[in-house]
Amino acid sequence: MDWLKLAKEREEELLNELRELLQIESVLNEEQATLDAPFGPGPLQALQFMLNKGQQEGMVVKNIDNMAGHIEIGEGEELLGILCHVDVVPAGNPSIWTYPPFEGQIVDGKLYARGAIDDKGPTMAAWLAMKIVKDAGITLTKRVRMIIGTDEESGFRCVHRYFEKEEMPTIGFAPDADFPLINAEKGIAHLVLTQKLAPNVEERLLSFEAGKRTNMVPDTATAVVKKASEQISEKFQKFLSQNSTEGTLNLEGDRYIITIKGKSAHAMEPEQGRNAAVLLAKFLTSELHIGAGAEFVHFMTDVFDGDHTGSVLGFHYRDEMSGETTLNPGIVTFGEQGGVIEISMRYSVTYPFDEKMTDIQARMTDTPFTLDIAGNSTPHYVSEEDELVQTLLSVYQKHTNDFSKVLSTGGGTYARVLKKGVAFGMLYPGEPDVAHQADEYVVVDNLVKAAAIYAEAIVKLASK
Repeated sequence: MDWLKLAKEREEELLNELRELLQIESVLNEEQATLDAPFGPGPLQALQFMLNKGQQEGMVVKNIDNMAGHIEIGEGEELLGILCHVDVVPAGNPSIWTYPPFEGQIVDGKLYARGAIDDKGPTMAAWLAMKIVKDAGITLTKRVRMIIGTDEESGFRCVHRYFEKEEMPTIGFAPDADFPLINAEKGIAHLVLTQKLAPNVEERLLSFEAGKRTNMVPDTATAVVKKASEQISEKFQKFLSQNSTEGTLNLEGDRYIITIKGKSAHAMEPEQGRNAAVLLAKFLTSELHIGAGAEFVHFMTDVFDGDHTGSVLGFHYRDEMSGETTLNPGIVTFGEQGGVIEISMRYSVTYPFDEKMTDIQARMTDTPFTLDIAGNSTPHYVSEEDELVQTLLSVYQKHTNDFSKVLSTGGGTYARVLKKGVAFGMLYPGEPDVAHQADEYVVVDNLVKAAAIYAEAIVKLASK
């Protein structure tokens, strides 16, 4: 069976359906969440879109509490899971996008939109693969179930609920990362640093805000300062020039409103972005010297400026299997109660988590902040020698003639909720990872090739 030929013949169908899905602004909205739309109207609309597609194709469809659902083909006792998500992170400031983030414009062979590569493009490639396999009339000896989540970007509540009510796949993969294959996923911890000293009435830093999600590097930070130095405007322009960035400084009454721009990136690779919170804190160290505000900006600068590994506080650790520990201060605020820094920590498979956290919490008694662990998803690993890994690798190698080694990631995919699952594509080796960034895109030819790879993978895994 020439899977690539079959996928190419249905490229227009793939792109049309993908654009429809991309135009749904499926961002978590807690304010508009209801019992019927637990993560807000956008994620629910995207889930319903996919389930409706499944119904139209005559496949088995099920909705689990409007949080997740599945589309199923094939027969048999064993179950192959393909775990995808249709929620996306916020687009951020639309003005820094070259193309509108929720349209799906195609320019020079690239389709631009929020979710194009994370994860709506790969989801629709897998969806086309399921249709191709079904339409080819191939007898499957396992059931193949696309499991669709709507809260992947904000805590996996969707799949946790799903697996409270539905069976665990025998094997599975998540088309939500890199080719050739990821068999090791780092642990992901949500850490909260809370300032011990509350501001007093003489505080010069009135507020500080940056970031909306811990899994994104903040691209904008804003602070309000009173009783600024006479040289603040001159110092600010010099700082922007020295740091090759942009920002604004506006005087309103006796207060300066200061904004600095950074560059967004995924929290698993914070070094690929520029954290606006760290930049703004660094600038403010020249203005603030006493009080809670000064403690806050100096702590931010000392711990995070130029270091994504947390070495100052003792977080750093690496192993050969999955690499270095990284920290991303994704939500950073300062107000009447002091400073709060919410961090997405990605740590290696062999990281001694409990021992490290105990040591760091003790070490932080001498700092202005306390450490709390708000959440922790432990690392996930499947041996490279496992039959699932070897089968998927062989399919990928056949279609690409690429024999790259398997990978580890600091990202968290649905593969980690499976008893035996891996992340399988669809970012190809050498491609830039633009997930969670402005001008996110997917290469159309690569999307079509991925559909062919997924179709053959389904047949290899579910017909023997």
